[in-house]
Amino acid sequence: MTTPSAAATLASPSQSLFSDSGTLAQDLVEAFLAVRGETERRAASLSAEDQLIQSMPDASPAKWHRAHTTWFFEQFLLGEHSAGYTPFHPDYAFLFNSYYVSAGPRHARHRRGDLTRPGADAITAYRRHVDAAVVKFFHEASEEKLRTIRPLVEVGLNHEQQHQELMLTDILHAFAQNPILPAYDPAWRFPAATRAGGEWVALQEGIHSIGHGDDSFHFDNEKPAHRALVGPVRLSRNLVTNADWLDFIKDGGYRTATLWLMDGFAAASNEGWQAPGHWREIDGRWHVMTLGGLRPVDPAAAVCHVSYYEADAFARWAGKHLPTEMEWEVAARAGQLNDAFGIVWQWTRSAYTPYPGYRAADGALGEYNGKFMVNQLVLRGSSLATPDGHSRITYRNFFYPHHRWQFTGLRLADYD
Repeated sequence: MTTPSAAATLASPSQSLFSDSGTLAQDLVEAFLAVRGETERRAASLSAEDQLIQSMPDASPAKWHRAHTTWFFEQFLLGEHSAGYTPFHPDYAFLFNSYYVSAGPRHARHRRGDLTRPGADAITAYRRHVDAAVVKFFHEASEEKLRTIRPLVEVGLNHEQQHQELMLTDILHAFAQNPILPAYDPAWRFPAATRAGGEWVALQEGIHSIGHGDDSFHFDNEKPAHRALVGPVRLSRNLVTNADWLDFIKDGGYRTATLWLMDGFAAASNEGWQAPGHWREIDGRWHVMTLGGLRPVDPAAAVCHVSYYEADAFARWAGKHLPTEMEWEVAARAGQLNDAFGIVWQWTRSAYTPYPGYRAADGALGEYNGKFMVNQLVLRGSSLATPDGHSRITYRNFFYPHHRWQFTGLRLADYD
């Protein structure tokens, strides 16, 4: 098995899943089957037992991810646009809806691991049924209809790509709880961090356009584009490494309360954090649980699986800050950041709030992003688990400040 994502080699983000090289029906079919196939490729090495486990409330079983992304197309595409379509199973809408209150009741998120039935094979049958129905719909629908539903299909495919990343982060968390420390892919290797150019990128004070500014695909939280004052500031060209983090640990960073936000120090104390997530000390040497199994920590690699609280404490220890998402976007747009994409999502100190003038979409899909715009922090870039073609400079990922099971890291900012 190869590395889970080609995104680790991205030099720049791409913005469209469609080739636009054939008829509209052909382009839709090709893009749809490519994304759906990638989900199955990521699940291929997982046993039925692997696909059932839910190791914590924030994670979901791989089987559920496969089913939920299928329900999305059944509910919003086939159910609303394909006349006469009958759902594959009457219980699946309840079992595999996630948080779309407008779409009806749903099984509790923290109990998804209780669903021994339907089994993994039944979910495979479900996916095949819906895939066949969608492809048939694309071939039979009018050109006008296809133009109408194309944006919905693109949302659905990008939604599935988000779950492809979650499949890897969630199974890694589950495997990290297993005392025999199984590998998702024994051949997997953490991508190498880049070291090129100067240490800092200087941004002079200026007003810049922030957010998605054209009609290519984007999520609603990336708009509207607006003007923001940025700088003067210097951003680290490179990601913070494990070597940097080992120095933080040796200097008592996890024990020094003055480095931490109050909630962060409470979380670190209550959870017993002494190092990033998935790290463990064996015979005096730090190791990390990876998709390839347990490996010695590579000092040259970018630090990964750190929460916002840890990132903020590290920045304070280093005498620096975390950048804002606006600063990150301006520097990334200028191509001045090494490894902006494809290794770790990078914490910013920006709260996940709506851009000026933001309006959520009408209907159930309006629940996709807007209702989460409180108490979370923005991350920018993409990670080694992000599917190829899913990255954008304006992409706004978001998590709660204590979360660290994702592939999350950081770069620093300096205002001196």
